[in-house]
Amino acid sequence: MTDQEINGDEFCRRAEKKLTGWGLFGNKYEDAADLYEKAVNSYKIAKAWEKAGSTYEKLASCHKKLESRHEEASAYADAANCYKKINPREAIRCLNESLEIFMGIGRLNLAAKHGKDIAELYEAEEDLNEAIRFYERSAELYETEGATSTANQMAQKVAQIAAQLEQYPKAIEEFEKVAKLSINNNLLKYSVKGILLNAGLCQICKGDIVGITNALERYQELDPTFSGTREYKFLADLASAIDEEDVEKFTEVVKEYDSMTRLDAWKTSLLLRAKNALKAKEVEEDDLT
Repeated sequence: MTDQEINGDEFCRRAEKKLTGWGLFGNKYEDAADLYEKAVNSYKIAKAWEKAGSTYEKLASCHKKLESRHEEASAYADAANCYKKINPREAIRCLNESLEIFMGIGRLNLAAKHGKDIAELYEAEEDLNEAIRFYERSAELYETEGATSTANQMAQKVAQIAAQLEQYPKAIEEFEKVAKLSINNNLLKYSVKGILLNAGLCQICKGDIVGITNALERYQELDPTFSGTREYKFLADLASAIDEEDVEKFTEVVKEYDSMTRLDAWKTSLLLRAKNALKAKEVEEDDLT
């Protein structure tokens, strides 16, 4: 145990003594909070993250007794930052406490930020359904606060993860909603073609040619410039390859687009699924002949 950790333990012992004792002067919760602050500083220097996190939670309890709700929520957020280094699930629990308190006192922007933080932790833990739930909550809160750009980012995360889970209708709905919200915004309208491409790739994964064709018509109505973009041509050529059940053509279309605009891991994953589905269909038909 380092000297700093020993110091932290001593500050905590003194804080607990304050809380259990009787004082004629001052406020025992304020005095204990000061000592817990000193304790967490020592623990952080010592990198004793478990102790730092639990002490921040004790600090939060003092602030609750003092009816300092903002400080209580902030202490839980600080606890989460310590737990993140060693125990993501404990970090999530503390962030959730902070989120609920900030919601209760109307600090919706801070609640939205914590919703995003929780979602990212769940995503890192590969608990994707919970990640979706908190990205959705964050998006709603940012939208309420008028932070349209950040709300759209959260909604796109929902869509991307839904697509990973093969929940294509949900992914398409989210992408299309963001595109509609962005098209008349001077700052966001230039992102629309990329968003429609993502929605279109989810349509491609569904493998429904009529659905893909109808979607491309809708996207052209939404953004009349879309039909002249490489993104539109890419989706149309993929749809044609699927309609013709031509795996080789599908591969060439992807290769050509990727040579001009590098495909990210998410798009590559979806295209591989669509290609494998096309291959499986080709094999199935060969077996029938």
